[in-house]
Formats: sequence, C-alpha cells, structure tokens
Amino acid sequence: MSTVNPQPLWQPTAERIAEARITRFQAWAAEHHGAPADGGYAALHRWSFEELETFWKAVTEWFDVRFTTPYERVLGDRSMPGAQWFPGATLNYAEHALRAAGSRADEPALLHVDETHDPRPVTWADLRRQVSSLAAELRALGVRPGDRVSGYLPNIPEAVVALLATAAVGGVWTSCAPDFGARSVLDRFQQVEPVVLFTVDGYRYGGKEHDRRGIVAELRRELPTLRAVVHIPLLGTDAPDGALEWSALTAADTAPVFEQVPFDHPLWVLYSSGTTGLPKAIVQSQGGILVEHLKQLGLHCDLGPEDRFFWYTSTGWMMWNFLVSGLLTGTTVVLYDGSPGHPDTGAQWRIAERTGATLYGTSAAYVMACRKAGVHPSRDHDLSAVKCVATTGSPLPPDGFRWLHDEVRHDLWIASVSGGTDVCSCFAGAVPTLPVHVGELQAPCLGTDLQSWDPSGKPLTDEVGELVVTNPMPSMPIHFWNDPDGSRYHDSYFDTYPGVWRHGDWITLTSRGSVVIHGRSDSTLNRQGVRMGSADIYEAVERLPEIKESLVVGIEQPDGGYWMPLFVHLAPGATLDDDLTDRIRKTIRTQLSPRHVPDEIIEVPGIPHTLTGKRIEVPVKRLLQGTPLEKAVNPGSIDNLDLLAHYQELARTRP
Repeated sequence: MSTVNPQPLWQPTAERIAEARITRFQAWAAEHHGAPADGGYAALHRWSFEELETFWKAVTEWFDVRFTTPYERVLGDRSMPGAQWFPGATLNYAEHALRAAGSRADEPALLHVDETHDPRPVTWADLRRQVSSLAAELRALGVRPGDRVSGYLPNIPEAVVALLATAAVGGVWTSCAPDFGARSVLDRFQQVEPVVLFTVDGYRYGGKEHDRRGIVAELRRELPTLRAVVHIPLLGTDAPDGALEWSALTAADTAPVFEQVPFDHPLWVLYSSGTTGLPKAIVQSQGGILVEHLKQLGLHCDLGPEDRFFWYTSTGWMMWNFLVSGLLTGTTVVLYDGSPGHPDTGAQWRIAERTGATLYGTSAAYVMACRKAGVHPSRDHDLSAVKCVATTGSPLPPDGFRWLHDEVRHDLWIASVSGGTDVCSCFAGAVPTLPVHVGELQAPCLGTDLQSWDPSGKPLTDEVGELVVTNPMPSMPIHFWNDPDGSRYHDSYFDTYPGVWRHGDWITLTSRGSVVIHGRSDSTLNRQGVRMGSADIYEAVERLPEIKESLVVGIEQPDGGYWMPLFVHLAPGATLDDDLTDRIRKTIRTQLSPRHVPDEIIEVPGIPHTLTGKRIEVPVKRLLQGTPLEKAVNPGSIDNLDLLAHYQELARTRP
C-alpha cells in the first residue's frame, strides 16, 4: 500500500475539531501540565509518552478520578513487565461507572435490545440500585476482595449489574458467552476457581431459543469452589435446585458501598483465544482499566453524556468489557443480545437507528458482509445520529472504508481500531481531529509509544515491521492467573525484545503518522524475504463475489522450500473451476505481489475460527505440518471443530 500523501477519505471540519474533547483536553493540559499547545495531535501524542507520568496525571485530573487515598507517584517502576502504576492510591471502578446516577438519575444508562430490535431502558438510578442490592447480597454470601465471580451470560443488563456489583465489593469478574460449550467454559473458569456463578437458562439467537440448562448443570458439577449459583430466567424457566433467584438478589433499595481497593487490585480476568493449550487468563487492574478506558472512550472515541454507544459484541470478548466502560464517561450504553444478522444482514444498522447510536462499533467482517449482500444502510435507515462507525477484530479492507463512506454518509468518521484482549484497549485507532485515509488507522493512541521494529530492534517508517510498545500502559496485565513466576507472561510479550512489548502483529507506521495493520506476525507470509500479512491476501481475494471467506498459510518445508496454500470457502452456487482459480491468482499477482500467488487453491467446507471470531491460521499451519490435532489446537477454543478434520486429512494424504 502506498503511503505517499493520498487524499483523505474524510476530514473533520474546523468546528468538529474545536468541539472535540481531545482538543479541549490538549488546551487544558497545555495550561496546567506543560503539554504543547500547538502542533495538533502529533505533538500531543509525542508529549503523552515522552512525559508519561505527567500525561497520566493529567488524565486523572481531567476526568476527576476519585482517589480515596492519594498516590505516592504516578509510576513507581516503569520496567516491563512489572510497571507499578499509582502506588499507594485506592479507588473503585464501579463507583466511577455509576457517578452519572447522581445528576441524571432518570436518564437511560443502558438500552437493552434483543432480536425484536425494540430498545428497553435501564435508568441510571435503577442501575445503581440493582448494583447496590446485589453487592450487599454478594457480601452476605461471603464474597471478599479478590474472590472470583463468574458469569455465563449473554449481553444483557444483568451481566452489567453483576460485573459492577463484583467490582463494588472488590471481587474479580470473569465471563463467557452462553454459546460457549461446557469444555470451553471450564477451560477458563476452572483456572480461576470462582465462588459465584451467574447464569441464564438459555438464550435466543437467530430467531430460536437455545436451552443451556444441561451445560449449567455440568458447570456446577465441575466447579467445586462455587458457593452460590444465581439463576436468570431468560427463557422463563424455574431456578434449579439450590440456585438463587436473580430477582430476589436485586430487589432491595440499599445505599451503595464501594470497597476502596489498591490501584493495581484485580478487576477482571480475560482470556486469550487459547488456540494451543489452555487460554491465557489475563488479569487487569481496577485502576489501570479505569484510567485507560477514560482516555480511550472520553478522548479518542469522543464520548460523553449526550452519546449513545453501541458495539456488537458478546460477553466472551474484550469488546464487551470495553463497551461497559462507556458508563465511565456518562454515556448511554447499548446492549444487543442476538444474532448480528437476524432477521437479515442489515440488522445492526436497524439497531443503530432505533437506539440513536452516536458511535456504532462492529467487526470488519460484518461491514464486508453488508457490502457483499447489497445492504444500503442510509437508504433504508435514519442514521443521522451516527457520528462514527468503528471496526475491529481484523483490519478493515480499503473496500470497507469506501463502502461505509458511500453507503452510510460522506461526512462519516470511520475509525478502524486495533488493540487486543491483552490490554483491553487500542494501540492505534480513533482520533476525532485527524483525517481518515483508506485502509489506515488514524494514529497511535495517547500514552502509547507504538513503534514498528525490524528483527534487530531498529524502528521503521513506511516499512512493515513488528508492532511493539516501548513504554508501559496502565491496562497491561498485572499478571496471568496461575503464572507464579511470571514466565508465561514474559514469554507471551517480552521474549523477542527484552523489556519491550511485542504484540505479534505486522504494522506499518506511515510518515504521515497513520498506521496500517497487516495481520498476525506469527502467521506472516514470508516468501523470498518479502513479508506480507494474511489480511492483505484476504482483502484482495474476498472482493471476488464467489469467495465467502478464505484462509492462507505459509509453511516452511524440510527441503528449504515454502508451500503456501490458499483455502477458499465458496459462496452458494459458486464453483472452483479454472476460471475462478485464474482470477484469484491474477488478483493476488496484480494487486499484491507475484511472490505471494498461492501454490495451491483448495476448496474447503468452511474456515475455522476461535470463539471470538478470529481465523485460526497458526493451528491450521501446525496441522498441515503434521502436528496431532490435540497438540495443534485447544478443541474448546474453536467454533467448529469438525472443519479441522478436513485440514488434518489433507496433511495425511498430501505427498
């Protein structure tokens, strides 16, 4: 991709720049903390990591973070891993998430939407009351600071209440979506040994009811540390024997009590996709998430009390935790529980319209599916409230940018963002005051010293390199669960460049300051020394209407050769004949690189993904190299295990 000053797809108006919260923050930080008043975002970003402690102090003051005991300094130890943020300080995440209840009691904190697409509000006052009631009940059940509380729940208000009540008592929250099977859930929850389990009897998806009572019974049997199970009757069934009723635990009108915990006290446990071995149990802190999400949502996403924040997600993905943090900025959070494409592909646009969403987030895959399906969002829906459409999960292809621009609105702010479960935030993405260029993320985020490095650790500009972060971020994991010596944590991020976070993505930092994500570096295609991310291949190949989805891997051969097959899942009615094969090869040759034309194009019945929707390139690569299935992949982390048999058989029969 050329990085030579192309015309931007979108440019914020002078009025929009002046009104942006990040503009006001920069002026205030210049007056009070010595931030640069001139030079725009680039100057502010440089200051934010060169003066890291001053920047984060400014963030806590700007957002009025309430420290019940003051911090000794902003950064006690800045080495990675092991940076110590705000030592001595105490606070509570849930207290900050519910602050708007004091001034906007009767306004909606949450808008809950199911597959009927009719929004139902939960007011700030009612949210605070339910959290306060449930927190008191958790304390009565013996839940103490540091105890783990788990949720097997869809994206419903009860999940938000349970998370906030857990944080209020100083407990550690962890959740899985109810479409996860028992083995997948147990691979996660057994690691952290929860004392309470919140669960539904089932869920609705794609117009059908899915009964999960059998799975819940298995979870209860296999989680011996549980002291209580709380039943939420989403499908209207009675509570099983020994379970507590949700309604009884949230009925009281009690004064809120927020446990004041150290800044680095655990808030929640998130899980890596865990394609090999058990998923990594990633622990992030109350204070680290609080300040990182205030910065990310309040400055980068430009969210405030007048906004409505909708992101299509599930409780098994970090984006759900990120979505809930919209409450920190006083924003109304939209929770959608259901299929992303029910009753038709345009469903999410209908929800954005009916909820008055001002920031609507989704996956790049959904945008491309809408494009292929001929969806016309602005023709069919009133999207005048939508200021920004954001995408993540995978790089948004250039055609996705153009489609959003053409089919939603020409003055639409398109924010492709990239980060990870590992930090529950973004390394690069949305900046309301910068232009948007096709195929690019606007800029690295504040407080993030994002660089692209070559193998020797030399910074690169306008060249593909490893995504690294050379200064600590507050939301980096405080540790992994059951990793007492920190070796798994160290090996995950710091084994390539000592003391520097290596994330595992290929990126380009352009000379304009924007960012291009090329895909995972551990599945990068490296032919004759020319590296290319798999995302570049997908973006080109999946423009062809016959290709529903694809997967590419590069495999080093024992004889020094390199085998690069491209697997294609065809659209209904399509055939992988010579004509289509030739067009695929020509597309890659002309649009990307002659070196990266696949050696073989192989039709498959489907592309396997992790439970959070990522294509599993590395496990497929390992299968094709002859690794046994049980060692190549954690079966509980895959959306359709049957699909892997096809790749396993190919490895067995291939000469």
